[in-house]
Amino acid sequence: MASSSTALSPPKPSWITPERLLAIFCVINLINYVDRGAIASNGVNGSRRSCSKSGTCTSGRGIQGDFNLSNFEDGVLSSAFMVGLLVACPIFASLAKSVNPFRLIGVGLSVWTVAVVGCGFSINFWSITVCRMLVGVGEASFISLAAPFIDDNAPPAKKTLWLGMFYMFIPAGYAAGYVYGGLVGDHFSWRYAFFGEAVLMLPFAVLGFVMKPLQLKGFAPAESTEALTSIETTSLEVQADTDVSVVKGSMKSSKSKCAFVDLKQFSRFMKDLKVLLLDKVYVVNVIGYIVYNFVLGAYSYWGPKAGYSIYNMSNADLIFGGITIVCGIVGTLAGGYVLDLINSTISNAFKLLSAVTFAGAIFCFSAFCFKSMYPFLALFAIGELFVFATQAPVNFICLHCVKPSLRPISMAISTVAIHLFGDVPSSPLVGVLQDQTNNWRKTALILTFILFPAAVIWFIGIFLHSVDRFDEASEHPEVTTTDGSDTTPLLDRKAAGTTETEP
Repeated sequence: MASSSTALSPPKPSWITPERLLAIFCVINLINYVDRGAIASNGVNGSRRSCSKSGTCTSGRGIQGDFNLSNFEDGVLSSAFMVGLLVACPIFASLAKSVNPFRLIGVGLSVWTVAVVGCGFSINFWSITVCRMLVGVGEASFISLAAPFIDDNAPPAKKTLWLGMFYMFIPAGYAAGYVYGGLVGDHFSWRYAFFGEAVLMLPFAVLGFVMKPLQLKGFAPAESTEALTSIETTSLEVQADTDVSVVKGSMKSSKSKCAFVDLKQFSRFMKDLKVLLLDKVYVVNVIGYIVYNFVLGAYSYWGPKAGYSIYNMSNADLIFGGITIVCGIVGTLAGGYVLDLINSTISNAFKLLSAVTFAGAIFCFSAFCFKSMYPFLALFAIGELFVFATQAPVNFICLHCVKPSLRPISMAISTVAIHLFGDVPSSPLVGVLQDQTNNWRKTALILTFILFPAAVIWFIGIFLHSVDRFDEASEHPEVTTTDGSDTTPLLDRKAAGTTETEP
């Protein structure tokens, strides 16, 4: 029995530590969002061909210029990425219950790398649209599974801070992408920006396959399932030697068995989804996140272009990139640190979310009211500090208002919702609004005002009954023997496990 349990236990990583895991995930997150920032930069996104009333024409540049895209078509590129992301997120989250999550991350990053190369070789609007959609598919596995890994392995007193460190690379990546895209697009070609991203991501895609897999709290080790499967396969082979007809009969029923397994997995997904949709805390949190992300998604995509138009910023990519990277890092870390400081509970997270979003809305709205660039930059920077402080608290709620086994699907559905109803429609809708108004200041003020309803929705969450379910046992009996009831990071259990098995 002792040798059997040892054989079925998951392999222990030989060199990875919680800190190294966090660093790896942070770098991957940075590259993901560098890509998002780069395609929104003036150097990569560019501008379409235009002609003045006097007949003077200027040639377009970047993606929009090369393919002569309208503002609506330009916004569709952002939405295409999100469509791939939102379709693939629930799929990867569901597969995590039967396939090792680390291997799923490797598969996703491989798809991401190939698709980004495809963007560089695209020949028209439709080819780059398809490639952007596949980039979203590749990123989906990482978005669904990275945060639960970090939540498992972070020190209990610094969980929100670690999430803040991870999510600070969203604004940092966007900002670095603005700068990176501007430099590469202006000095070389927008296509080289995508090739550079693929080179940076390739080692991490390989790492997802070669590194020893890690275990998520609330899930049985995938290796134990593989071991049981191999035992069953061996039994079939022995049976084949003694009775070939029995094996043939079992092979004929394999297709129906696979269909049953798929149906069972779909049924389990729908059951998990129902649990999430009936959780008032989760629903209110995600609705507030949707409204918030509607604004942030449009900001990130149209920000440099709006700044260039309103304030005649010749170096809008560098200015917006610099403000976003500083305010994003400081704001996101501050949000995580403050929540840990005041005690990281779901109720306190809602209080922090509503307060910082309301403050951020006031400063950002006021910024666009100024005609001078310098007051705008000062107020907008303060507003971004508050706005980015939401990242750690909002994801803390998504992770802790559900049982551990539901965290991947919780993150996946949250991601799907904020993009499907948030920045997927916001980019083209803002493009349409700008086509109608032809006034970026008015467009920016209308967009910024939407932050106020987000603050109100999160304020409602303060009064909901909430329970932190991080330590609740899984509903699957086989999982309770592997995840334990303590909050010790899973990577740190190697030493404890070794001590227990020694005679």
